[in-house]
Amino acid sequence: MFSKRPDTSSRSFSKSHKVSKSTSSFSSSFSKDSGITKKRHESRHRRPATSSSASFSEDTVMTSFSNLSSSIVTLVVGSEQRLFAAHENILCSSPFFSNALRKLYTDPSTKRISLPEEEPEIFSSVLEFMYKGDYFPRLVHNKRRDSWELEPINDADRKAAESTVYHRGVDGDLLKDTVIYCAAERYGLDELKKLSLRKQGLQTESGIQCSTILASARYAYANTPETDSKLRAHYLALIIRSRSTFKRSGTMQLEMFNGGTQLFFDLFVALCNHVDDISSVQNTPRSSRHM
Repeated sequence: MFSKRPDTSSRSFSKSHKVSKSTSSFSSSFSKDSGITKKRHESRHRRPATSSSASFSEDTVMTSFSNLSSSIVTLVVGSEQRLFAAHENILCSSPFFSNALRKLYTDPSTKRISLPEEEPEIFSSVLEFMYKGDYFPRLVHNKRRDSWELEPINDADRKAAESTVYHRGVDGDLLKDTVIYCAAERYGLDELKKLSLRKQGLQTESGIQCSTILASARYAYANTPETDSKLRAHYLALIIRSRSTFKRSGTMQLEMFNGGTQLFFDLFVALCNHVDDISSVQNTPRSSRHM
């Protein structure tokens, strides 16, 4: 299901893709309806979710959005075949699902779509966005600071708001907003891409292992087209900002030794750009800096 790694032999991160431009412009037209907590994908590698958690499942859609009149589509998600449901007109806002409902992956008699490679927790966030324009934890506007930030999380919802998610495709943890961004790329949801990128920029990386960041960077490269540099630039900027930590990382050393990905050449170019920018500032006469 995931797209194959693109051929990156003809492109690198040039000066036009500086890491300082790793975030995109953002639309503020998000619903302020309350979000819903979601159950972490259960796996033998992860502790089970608490009983208080809930998924954005068939019952939730039927009861919460019964005022919608279009037909219901059943979606079978992941290797465990978790069932979700959504209204057809909501799904058709995605080119992927609009096409699927016409001819792909669908049994016309039951309006059933199979997504065996998708993670249920990620799809829950995608579906929540398609209905509400946001996903948990929501992005809220701080009027006092005139800035956007993630909503405060209480202790009961803290687990559901974790910044990482287990992904069986890599047999480990990935940054959740990165996986949502890549899902939005597959489903053609550009506003969800902007939202997940902004949210990832607001997440703190403190306490997240270097191996998780690098695995997420590899995943981002493998599941975004070569022309989509925003998420990739985010990781280059993150590694450069945390360079003192990554210099001491045995995982980083092993990753660079093994190679095999465009990430490290892009990182080299981004670091060169960073050094050039510092040198340029240092060589600029002090009087010229304030003109």
